[in-house]
Amino acid sequence: MGLYEERLWPANPGAYGRAGRLGGRYRAFTPDPISGQSFLIDGEAGAFLNDAAKALAHLEQSPTRVATLGAVAQNLLRSESVASSRIEGVVISHKRLARTAQRGTGKRRGDNRAAAVLGNVEAMKRAIAIGEQGKPFEVDDLLDIHRLLLRFTEDRQIAGVIRATQNWIGGNDYNPVDAVYVPPPPEHLAELLSDLCDFINRDDLPPIAQAAIAHAQFETIHPFADGNGRAGRALIYAVLRKRGEIPTYVPPISLVLGARPKSYIAGLSDYREGEVQRWCGSFFHAAARAAGEAERFAQAIEELQERWLERLGGLRKDAAARQLVSALPEQPVIDITAAQGLTGRSHVAVGRAMQQLEDARVLHRLNERKWGRVWECDELLELVEDFERSVSLPG
Repeated sequence: MGLYEERLWPANPGAYGRAGRLGGRYRAFTPDPISGQSFLIDGEAGAFLNDAAKALAHLEQSPTRVATLGAVAQNLLRSESVASSRIEGVVISHKRLARTAQRGTGKRRGDNRAAAVLGNVEAMKRAIAIGEQGKPFEVDDLLDIHRLLLRFTEDRQIAGVIRATQNWIGGNDYNPVDAVYVPPPPEHLAELLSDLCDFINRDDLPPIAQAAIAHAQFETIHPFADGNGRAGRALIYAVLRKRGEIPTYVPPISLVLGARPKSYIAGLSDYREGEVQRWCGSFFHAAARAAGEAERFAQAIEELQERWLERLGGLRKDAAARQLVSALPEQPVIDITAAQGLTGRSHVAVGRAMQQLEDARVLHRLNERKWGRVWECDELLELVEDFERSVSLPG
């Protein structure tokens, strides 16, 4: 479980409001190390674990066409990043996100919400890449994930920096006296994070259980001044990819957890109170549902692409327009340069293909410039939004 430590917060006469000015006693929680602990998952949690493992395996083995695989994987990653940000109150549409991504890195800082979510996408990608490396997981990897998460935001000065002061959840902005939860004091963080990495490097636990426990321990430690929730959910995928549980897809676990935020927060509280199996059971249930929803989404993208091909008529197998139909869901806001990069075709061939897609109502223009023209795929963006809305309903 861990240890509660009572501490005194000094009064602050300059704070706003009486509650802010007064000091008082608070209890900070420092969890036990987990790298050497044994974790038994049985009973109902064990049954949920089995269901989740089967669902993730079925997702990875689903007969998705190779042409669609990249599109599904990329859209699931974006959806997971959007959902993870939404849990923290950062809400943005996929259309706004795609348009900001198309404009490029240099202009992200003009849209703070989009920058925050695009940072989450980059952090997720980095977490997955770290998991693929096959090397021992280190504290520097955690810092790297957090650095990418915040590097385009107004909080970039704390990106990748372990906090040196006390933080807390709930209560007021001035002191932790009435906080819902107070994480470990900063002097304990180095040891706890090192222990967490040692736990992630174990290979004697079921991967999904390891991901669930690593996530809950990270959130309990809360090592950064901001971005802990998003970084901790990215960590889930580093663990699952490291253990070979999700070699291709990103099941939208945050979407499912975010559908029942009170239950999610209660589960993390259960973990802190030593109810590890209860927390794991709810996490396993979310992972199983996420895998099933990801399969449904893959099928929906394939069906959408088939409708596009029907509207385009009898295209040759090597037609540039057919190539774009395969690649378009990866980048639903697109210009000629990006289309050339996706297809490897000439400027002329891509321009002709874009016109075909526009005539078939697959794309529509966002501007009328002769140079730098941009197109958008409304149907794909609407499909992603519909998918997220359906998954976000409690199940």
